[in-house]
Amino acid sequence: MIVTLIIFLAIFVQSASGFGLALVSMPLLVGVVDVETATPLVAVVAITTEIFMLRRYWQDLNFTAVKRLTLASIIGIPLGVYMLGNVNARIITTMLGILVTSYATYALVSPRLPKLSQPGWAYGFGFVGGVLSGAYNASGPPIIVYGTCRRWQPAEFKGNLQGYFFLNSLVTLAAHTLNGGFTAVVWQNYLWALPGIGLGLVLGRLVDGRVSPERFRQGVLILLILLGIRLIVG
Repeated sequence: MIVTLIIFLAIFVQSASGFGLALVSMPLLVGVVDVETATPLVAVVAITTEIFMLRRYWQDLNFTAVKRLTLASIIGIPLGVYMLGNVNARIITTMLGILVTSYATYALVSPRLPKLSQPGWAYGFGFVGGVLSGAYNASGPPIIVYGTCRRWQPAEFKGNLQGYFFLNSLVTLAAHTLNGGFTAVVWQNYLWALPGIGLGLVLGRLVDGRVSPERFRQGVLILLILLGIRLIVG
């Protein structure tokens, strides 16, 4: 039931704001299951969710904008999966805490980032996103920074994120499958997660547009900072 509640919270945030599934779920799940179970679990939860999310934002997706990001991610994902299986779990969770805290602090402060005119920057951001996806399923931060620097408009932002996340999750799933990451424990927890996925999608969609987006976003970011600090201090 704890897994169900964690996934519900993460999907609710994702459905209402367009991001946050891995950033919310991973710091909480590693307190319940080991990181080697949490990462493939979130990967299969993500692909389930993104099928519905992509359908919702399909008209706003600019495939050309995410093509380079996805190609670079394909290279980075196996490296992230390798790190997950070969680096000490405490180091992995501490790095996850640093990632979550750093991104949430950046997003809360909202510094004015330079505009990137050259689409070739997508390869660098996509590669980093791929590594983070393979290790933590947390490819969002570098992609959100890239979209901000490219000045994506709000609707395009959500559409492009869901398109990237969907394609990225397919490759991440394949990598974990080849690496033997989908154990019986992962699938058992996925079954517990299904009610949380359904309820989170429904309630998140109801909240989207009815609650101040800025206040909701700030609340999520403060939560992420607290979760990240918790991972860092153990």
